[in-house]
Amino acid sequence: MGEVIEFSAGGYSFLRGVSQYSGGVSALPGFRLERARLRQPLKLKDGFAVAEAYLRAAGRPLTAFAGCELRSPAPFSEEGFVAFNEEYTQTLAAWGLLTTGLNPVARSNVCPKIAPPPEPSIYAFSFTMPSDDPTPSFVISGSAEVPEGHAAYRDHIVRRGDLSADGLRTKAQFVLCEMESRAGGLGFGWNDTTAVQVYTIHNLYPFLADEIVSRGAARAGLTWHYNNPPVVDLEYEMDCRSIAVEHVI
Repeated sequence: MGEVIEFSAGGYSFLRGVSQYSGGVSALPGFRLERARLRQPLKLKDGFAVAEAYLRAAGRPLTAFAGCELRSPAPFSEEGFVAFNEEYTQTLAAWGLLTTGLNPVARSNVCPKIAPPPEPSIYAFSFTMPSDDPTPSFVISGSAEVPEGHAAYRDHIVRRGDLSADGLRTKAQFVLCEMESRAGGLGFGWNDTTAVQVYTIHNLYPFLADEIVSRGAARAGLTWHYNNPPVVDLEYEMDCRSIAVEHVI
């Protein structure tokens, strides 16, 4: 992840990331981030249509779209993930979000182990609204236990295939550090968060207290989704946010 870039057309700044998402977003002065969760995830096309209608009804440009939380049927192969990302970013381009040559939108994409959607779907999205509230407002993109920026994930996954208690702890440590790095890059920390989410089908209790709670990452509780990360062989993912206004639509 790299420098912080202002995206004035959307009312937020973003942490430079990879082609499919940024490292995170924070509202610019005069704006705040809000979040809308769909009552039921909707397939990509329909979910984007709902988001578009919602933004227009709120009097916001489509460039105000700042974060997207996805649900997919099962972990992708590396090739499948590349193909999906190309499909996903087509809408962002059509909405004028890629005009800087970079992707400003924060994202998580995870796979429910039980009752997954039949195809990639939108679960929630975040957007900017005008506001004079100076309270921190940000969304940090999901990260699993692999550094970004490599041509392929497989050879760089932390403790790949190791589902021992120590292996899972090491994976979690990497992800927690990545969350801290991304949030810190935008000027924030755990004390600023209003929600932290973890995505794994494995037992996190052995390291919950001394790795997660002790860092302050569960200050507002911890939401555990029984989901896999989006690529085969990834086992543990987290994201976090500071959002005062959330909707269910």
